[in-house]
Amino acid sequence: MPIKKLQTTLIALLVLPGLYSCGKNNSEVEKQSANNSETTSQQGSKREVLTAMAPEIKAELEAQESADKRIARNVYFGDTHVHTGWSVDAGLDGAILTPDDAYRFALGEEVTSNSGLKAKLSRPYDWFMITDHSDGMGVISEIVAGNPEMMSDPTLKRWHDALASGSEEATNEAKSEVIVLQSEGKLPKQVMDPKWMRTAWEKTVEAAEQYYKPGEFTTFIAFEWTVNADGGDNLHRNIIFRDGADRTRSLLPLTTFDTQNPVKLWEWMKAYEDKTGGRVLAIPHNGNMSNGRMFIEKQFDGSPLTPEWAQLRARYEPLYELVQIKGQSESHPALSPEDEFANWDLWDRGNLILKPKPPGALQYEYWREALKSGLRLEKALGTNPFQYGANAGTDAHTGLSTPDQDNFYGKFKTLEPSNKQRWAFPLLKGVGGEYFGWEQAASGITGVWASENTREAIWDAMNRKETFATTGPRISVRFFGGYDYTDADINGDLVANGYKKGVTMGQKLPPASKGQEATFLVAALKDPQGANLDRVQVIKGWLDNNGHTREKIFNVKWSGDRKIDSDGKIPPVGNTVDLETAKYTNSIGEPQLIGVFKDPEFNPKQRAVYYLRALEIPTPRWTLYDKVRFGIDMDEKVPLIQQGRAFSSPIWYSPQ
Repeated sequence: MPIKKLQTTLIALLVLPGLYSCGKNNSEVEKQSANNSETTSQQGSKREVLTAMAPEIKAELEAQESADKRIARNVYFGDTHVHTGWSVDAGLDGAILTPDDAYRFALGEEVTSNSGLKAKLSRPYDWFMITDHSDGMGVISEIVAGNPEMMSDPTLKRWHDALASGSEEATNEAKSEVIVLQSEGKLPKQVMDPKWMRTAWEKTVEAAEQYYKPGEFTTFIAFEWTVNADGGDNLHRNIIFRDGADRTRSLLPLTTFDTQNPVKLWEWMKAYEDKTGGRVLAIPHNGNMSNGRMFIEKQFDGSPLTPEWAQLRARYEPLYELVQIKGQSESHPALSPEDEFANWDLWDRGNLILKPKPPGALQYEYWREALKSGLRLEKALGTNPFQYGANAGTDAHTGLSTPDQDNFYGKFKTLEPSNKQRWAFPLLKGVGGEYFGWEQAASGITGVWASENTREAIWDAMNRKETFATTGPRISVRFFGGYDYTDADINGDLVANGYKKGVTMGQKLPPASKGQEATFLVAALKDPQGANLDRVQVIKGWLDNNGHTREKIFNVKWSGDRKIDSDGKIPPVGNTVDLETAKYTNSIGEPQLIGVFKDPEFNPKQRAVYYLRALEIPTPRWTLYDKVRFGIDMDEKVPLIQQGRAFSSPIWYSPQ
């Protein structure tokens, strides 16, 4: 995504190779293509020379070539979670945008929204995908058209009439009803008939292929497997293929009508790979609405965990979606009471249809707690089933991926900004209550470090977990772990030193030798069009000598001259947000924060996990933009200010 204008203060930052990059415009792509051709020729010559060299010299040069490729990785931003009007719940809410519309919007084109507004991103994505629900895929168009087979069912006829009426209240009720019925296994039989799926899947694949432009804009063929177990326990996964139409047309997406057991999903994925030679991964999301099921320490059918179960989960689920419109699943104040930044965007009142949480559910719903539990399970099972990298997506059901506070189009059509009272409009109704529009989070996107903007390179980056999640701002973060980093490494070529002397985010440190201490390079660069940074933290979890998991948050670098206290905390950065105008200034904070962190409590005999968290200075929340834009009053409970943040994939340590 070409950046037309960088702030003067950022120019000096670009001396750190690879810390910040962006997608290329057309002229840059052509130049890169020519350079790639020259590089390919040079690499071919290098390989010919290597074959005639002594083994030790050959190995050294091959290692250097591999290191050069890692250093050349750029950051590319995209969304792994977007629904169009082809998803049943989105369509029943009134969404009419198609995958074609969604891809054009992601490319930066202006489109007409579901409610008739002109919508456009301030800058395009580098990569993108459509993840329409497999359950009921292809059905919504038949309901809208009044297909006689559909109209023979009174529920489907009522939904058809709701859409025909144009009433937002009626379509909102229909959308909430389909979610409840799907969660309770009570959908009309017509919706579950797979015959409607083939054409819709073919068109989904065709759209992804049509808009895929290697080197410029990458699309993925994908779908969502939407398990709402036992009446709404959210166990959703987005299924993402590395492959094109030649392989993905050979199947139909798995539905929850086939199975709700994640093991069966992983076996289905393995069968696809075995049959086609392709690759596929799954990204779970919204553990915060699973009522304690997402990371529970038993299998879906209640049986004990096994090494085979752990291996399957670890192989096919490399990433976890931390943030999206339906709240965050990073951490919770009840689980992390010492974390002053855990109390944000909480959706914790129940499962997807708001059935209350059973006692003890929270500990099995959040990423940080799962990372810690994984250390214990690895010791017991031989494989860490919760070794999840960081991912974020919007889960927009409008076809419009808009994780920008000042350009937020909401989760559903009825929550687009054409509804000036959307803050008070019901978002989701269930058996135990409802969520309202103001509770939506304008969030999030994923950054990947990849060698090029292609399907293979970006998928491989996701699979190796060289990724980070943000709540929407295009903050860039680097996180390296090793034993020999010093301040000299950040004053020189940080990225080259990071790769050369250690491992990057998503990887595992080798066992420490005697006297070695885990040390990390941390770096965060502000969004060129966004807010300055408040601080960068390293969050550590570990398994103590008694088999208990623990955590600690270390403030590593921060803006200004604030002093750290004896508890390791620093004062708030301040706040420049004007509640009357919805504006802020970058008069506080820093454009970049870079440092070296040595774990002062490192124990080489204890399993541990570390990840980086970067926070922006306070900025206006989307609700404040609406309040000022429309001149409306909001309830005092509605938050108007937020702090954008980014999370790296972790680095793990094991003594063996």
